Amino acid sequence: MKQQIKKTDFLVIGGGVAGLRAAIELAPHGRVLVLTKDRPTESSTEYAQGGIAVALSDEDEVGIHYEDTLKAGDGLCKKEAVKVLVEEGPEVIRELISWGAQFDKVGSKLAFTKEAAHSRRRILHAHGDATGRELERVLIAKVKTLPTISRYDFAFTLDLIVEVGDSTLRDGQCVGAFVLRGGKLIAIYSKAVVLATGGAGQLYSRTTNPPIATGDGMAIAYRAGAVLEDMEFVQFHPTCLYFPSAPQFLLSEAMRGEGAVLKNINRERFMHRYHPMAELAPRDIVARATVSEMVRTKAKHVYLDLTHLSADFIKKRFPRIYSTCLQYDIDITEDLIPVSPAAHYVMGGVKTDLNGATNIKGLFAAGEVACTGVHGANRLASNSLLEGLVYGARAGKAAADYVNNSGKQKPSRVSYELRPPSKVFDAEKIRNSLRRLMWEKVGIIRCKESLSIAKKRLEEWDFILNADFLQRRELELKNMLTTAKIITEAALMREGSIGAHFRSDFKERGDERHIKWVSGVEGPIPLRNCSNVQVSEIKLEGNN
Repeated sequence: MKQQIKKTDFLVIGGGVAGLRAAIELAPHGRVLVLTKDRPTESSTEYAQGGIAVALSDEDEVGIHYEDTLKAGDGLCKKEAVKVLVEEGPEVIRELISWGAQFDKVGSKLAFTKEAAHSRRRILHAHGDATGRELERVLIAKVKTLPTISRYDFAFTLDLIVEVGDSTLRDGQCVGAFVLRGGKLIAIYSKAVVLATGGAGQLYSRTTNPPIATGDGMAIAYRAGAVLEDMEFVQFHPTCLYFPSAPQFLLSEAMRGEGAVLKNINRERFMHRYHPMAELAPRDIVARATVSEMVRTKAKHVYLDLTHLSADFIKKRFPRIYSTCLQYDIDITEDLIPVSPAAHYVMGGVKTDLNGATNIKGLFAAGEVACTGVHGANRLASNSLLEGLVYGARAGKAAADYVNNSGKQKPSRVSYELRPPSKVFDAEKIRNSLRRLMWEKVGIIRCKESLSIAKKRLEEWDFILNADFLQRRELELKNMLTTAKIITEAALMREGSIGAHFRSDFKERGDERHIKWVSGVEGPIPLRNCSNVQVSEIKLEGNN
């Protein structure tokens, strides 16, 4: 395939809250190109219902938000990263409001609600349960006012372009990316790259994530030689709609914050038997309790019950959830809602410093694809949108500073050489098998036996990792396999139960260090990435 060449000053891969906020920060410093894999508004941001956590209410303080975040992270949060989040959070929210964000109010004051593991009412929401959509609307509108920012939609990033340093990939410098768009292969060269591709929920057969969340950013960063950290920590949301004809629709944490309760198949409340905070316990505890109750009662779901609340309040507070459930003949003001857990958020990702910088020069990361250390072993509800804003801005500023301080760059031109797979395969069949495998063997409750089975099965598909493709579904599958292998082997490595990572064969905490994954390429390599890099090196580092 003939390769086109495009140049820009800054390349932002991902159009959610983190990517858009990074682009806005970069706009005064040069030409910015934002890539989105699908339509411009399709990201996890759009589907965020619950809200955004920030210490702005009269009853709250930054220090209390800090302590709640550390507690939810179960001892593995990086304190300096959390400090940055909670201290800079109020200002980024005020900035959003100045750009036109319309958060819900009571009279003239902002309305705050409470969610699990928060000790104060600090969750801002917009249009009841459409907070992410409102943030995205405001950020896209802001981007449109900045003439230096342009966008490519339906642009799939195949791999990063890394110039080799002294001898290994890890000494390299990121100078752009290979992108597939409209059937054309484009080599986009840039002075710095910000990775903001979101998460990897589609690795699991049950997930709240949109179809685009296939772990692409984590996989391409890993192939480029970036360090990934804490990949074993996958958060499962306790309340996802469970109904045969309905989509896997998230039922916001805020519903329990407003008084909704969980009941088993016998219509009995059960959370008080598992944690003193009952329905407001941390997400990992509620998810495991729900699974335990389903096993105990031999049921496929439990119920979420709001029927004791005012119908008018429910409709006003959760309009999107109300209307969606009504499409499937579930009136949440009168009926119990069948729910079960689903994969929701990856706490790990591409390791960054407090400014979004990775171990590869010129490569920055923000949002769910990144691991700043803010979330530790279990993300505090509604901290993710705030992290995207705070660290998206920081990554953008750091990328601009990097370019301004590094002088002129003239990267070498490279070609994307295709290597066909060694055998014919059914991509859709493997994709479905992979998602079931991860759900059943690398899910909410794990053990050495289940993880070993998953590892062996994943290795049977290694031939896909050693090939290149020019179709989105095959490319996504390759990235899903790469990310799944890292999560599985990291989960095997951590012989203990911390936060969202629960081992039934190691229920004690065990080793509390961070597990870092590094691609194992040594010696001279081609200028373009080695896309056949596989999981090959593990490093442990002490907690910060």
